Amino acid sequence: MDLKQLDYFTHVAEMGSFTRAASFLSVAQPALSRQVRSLEVELRQTLLERNGRGVTLTEAGKRLLEHSRGILAQVERARLDLEDHRGAATGRVVLALPPSVSRTLTGPLVRAFRERFPKATLSVVEGLSTYALEWLAIGRVDCAVVYNVVPSPAVDLLPVLNEQLFLVSGRARTQGRKLIGTPITLAEVAMHPLVIPSRPHSMRMLLETALANVGCKARVALEIESIPAILDLVKHEDLHAVLALNAIQSTGNEADFCVRPIGKPKLAATLGIATSSQRPRGALIERCAELVRELLLELWA
Repeated sequence: MDLKQLDYFTHVAEMGSFTRAASFLSVAQPALSRQVRSLEVELRQTLLERNGRGVTLTEAGKRLLEHSRGILAQVERARLDLEDHRGAATGRVVLALPPSVSRTLTGPLVRAFRERFPKATLSVVEGLSTYALEWLAIGRVDCAVVYNVVPSPAVDLLPVLNEQLFLVSGRARTQGRKLIGTPITLAEVAMHPLVIPSRPHSMRMLLETALANVGCKARVALEIESIPAILDLVKHEDLHAVLALNAIQSTGNEADFCVRPIGKPKLAATLGIATSSQRPRGALIERCAELVRELLLELWA
């Protein structure tokens, strides 16, 4: 039994699929299967049940997964401790960003990261907050920028700022010349047909909770996850959206839209930085999170 076998087994078990694990690890699937099979032969027990939809853990597999996570975490802690002792921010950090944040943040972040940590590598992946939390749990990402996440035992959360939310409409329908129009109440928002993400998207949950608090329900015309697709529908159809101002400004097409601040009560989304409380967090992750915080405060000011 060696660390590579345990690492491969853990990724397959957590992702529920040899195919997904092989893609994530950048390893050929046959090689991955051989490593896991060798582990089963050595332990003389079946660890995974293969089926058409992926794999499930046997009882022996569940017990080994618990041990394997502890062993790999201890090895990672040792590596990070030695890096901290040396004082060099080296290694690789994987950061998850919401699509609306990624368009504004990625460029400045990559440039600042390279300048500040020349011996380290940054990987950026896009994903909604719900997916980012799942990736944190299985170790696919080290850090994530998320919206409206409630602190939990599995997640360390650093709130950074609150973003005012707006009702977004097509410019032609509003006949206005300014991007930001007159304020609108939550009750008035409920009168407009909306194109919004499906549950459990954080913005959807925030909006529905706020509307329920004033005795209203959202008029959901379409459920779309992609912000560019949402904006395209708002531009060309008689539909509206609820988004932060950055989602509009980052497109470069501000002239196509008019936004109205939502008030009475004010509707705002909390943007924060999440890391896993269940996995070791070394100097590079800590410093990267601090850099992300600095840039969010600078760019969203």
